[in-house]
Amino acid sequence: MNKLFPSAKDAIAGITDGMTLAVGGFGLCGIPEHLIAALRDSGVKGLTIVSNNAGVDDFGLGLLLHTRQIRKMVSSYVGENKTFERQFLDGSLEVELVPQGTLAERIRAGGAGIPAFFTPTGVGTRVAEGKETRVIDGREFVLERGIRADFALIKAWKADPSGNLVFRKTARNFNPMIATAGKITIAEVEELVPLGTLDPDAIHTPGIYVKRLVRGIAYEKRIEQRTTRSA
Repeated sequence: MNKLFPSAKDAIAGITDGMTLAVGGFGLCGIPEHLIAALRDSGVKGLTIVSNNAGVDDFGLGLLLHTRQIRKMVSSYVGENKTFERQFLDGSLEVELVPQGTLAERIRAGGAGIPAFFTPTGVGTRVAEGKETRVIDGREFVLERGIRADFALIKAWKADPSGNLVFRKTARNFNPMIATAGKITIAEVEELVPLGTLDPDAIHTPGIYVKRLVRGIAYEKRIEQRTTRSA
């Protein structure tokens, strides 16, 4: 099976209006920026995006917010995006804020075939509104559902032709679990290496989870907030 696609545009074929996409990254680190740009150019709309963050105004998922292609965001951190703020306040963007650990576990559970789990996080807060709660061993827990997506879009450092992936440092936070949660997982990678090159013990995501690969040619290393001080 040839998993390598010639371009990001080709790799996202099949993503249509109204789908749910899980998108990797932690802040602006490890985001599949070429796949996001291809989505913007495709004009697909009404998307539900599950992601740790919403990018910034002119980069990452902020590009899709700017063109109003996102209908709903399921995220744990959204504080760097004024476009997100405006659309949330004017009611054009639906938002589901999820505690970060809960979001990670919901994605992991979805990828593992676990439909739901109980957690103490959010009990007694708005996070628990409308959800089942249960007392276990004298402590109250709230039921959270696992997350599955139509497509998962992730970014890796290295890959071989079978789709075995290695992530680099902070990019490993959400990408590996998101890779398991999509019906179709598309991996954008910085470097493609021959089969057998990767040390099996160093592989973070086995190729069985990855259906499509695309090589990214150039990457922009952004910082969300740059803070400087005089020497």
